[in-house]
Amino acid sequence: MDLYEYQARDVFESYGVSVMRGQTATTVAEARQVAEELGWPAVIKAQVKTGGRGKAGGVKLAATPEEAEDLAGKILGMDIKGHTVHTVMVTEAADIAEEYYFSILVDRSERQYLAMCSKSGGMDIETLAREHPEKLVRVPISPLVGIDDAKATEIVTAVGFDDADHARLTAILKKLWEVFRDEDATLVEVNPLVKAGDGSIIALDGKVTLDDNADFRHPEREKYRDVTSVDPLERKAREEGLNYVKLDGNVGVIGNGAGLMMSTLDVVAYAGENLPGKPAPANFLDIGGGASAEVMASGLSLILSDPDVRSVFVNVYGGITSCEQVAQGIVQAIQLLGERADKPLVLRLDGNNAAGGRQVLRKARERLAGTVVIATTMDGGARMAAELAAGVSTVASLRDAKEGKN
Repeated sequence: MDLYEYQARDVFESYGVSVMRGQTATTVAEARQVAEELGWPAVIKAQVKTGGRGKAGGVKLAATPEEAEDLAGKILGMDIKGHTVHTVMVTEAADIAEEYYFSILVDRSERQYLAMCSKSGGMDIETLAREHPEKLVRVPISPLVGIDDAKATEIVTAVGFDDADHARLTAILKKLWEVFRDEDATLVEVNPLVKAGDGSIIALDGKVTLDDNADFRHPEREKYRDVTSVDPLERKAREEGLNYVKLDGNVGVIGNGAGLMMSTLDVVAYAGENLPGKPAPANFLDIGGGASAEVMASGLSLILSDPDVRSVFVNVYGGITSCEQVAQGIVQAIQLLGERADKPLVLRLDGNNAAGGRQVLRKARERLAGTVVIATTMDGGARMAAELAAGVSTVASLRDAKEGKN
């Protein structure tokens, strides 16, 4: 989960990291009131989960109440890289002497953490790494040790900070490490990390990404969730414990296992490349290994409620669970849905007792409402689902699919 800047600011402050005073506002009147309370000049900052706000005009300096209202009015409702601004953060203006960059992230290739630091802050890290790689210091961080006094000193020395700033910098780097460790983050980034005119070090802008796998340790995270910006189907899936991601296509896809799902998305996309409208996957939905009737019903109900979906491809591999049991779950799910199962379904089973599973589906097919097609291969099932979504499926092809000729 990515945090908004104001949420990251609050987390930093709770760990003793120096930040600028600020509050959020959702109207121009609120923005003016907050700015008047903080004093002039005030900074009006768009709150969106993407970079490039400054270049897009989403960060402005206001010197008067009227200007604060005017700028807030221009920023609220602004579109920044596809993200609509619903909230601004109004903060004090910083007395910036120098701008730095610092981040901690997961280095999966090395199975450890990585700290990156530079005296050239304020610019995109991608641009800095590409155009001036020599200015970006990378220091590996052991998960067992983290950033202690020795590691913090190693980082600031490698970057080349002035000796007079070492104590303040090492102190804030250790606090940012505590944020990363204790909040179970996968990214903590401060850009810019600024040196103020009085020599203090301030986290002026922050990005924090929290590991969703650690949610069970952090019930307080619910307050960070932005339900207004989450797709309603994704929100419903989360409430039902489904691993679902909404995509842009019109072929609903259900599978069990992330690897199988990724492969299925690829074959569906490939199958639709040369068809009218280019049918493509409408979602990622991994129902896990059991594929019980209840889970299958929840998954099917979710996908069928998507108005973009024109056909559904269920691609399940039976491992420990027999395909016969999976098939029984699919049949029960379709029966539970009744008239809601009103879109063509293409079903493909493979693995443990696949033949038995397909036999269960064939016996039940005549009792099931709507079009139910049984495929024996993933490519064949994907092709049929894509054709159904494109509206070009023929009676002959349906018959072939039902007879297992795919």
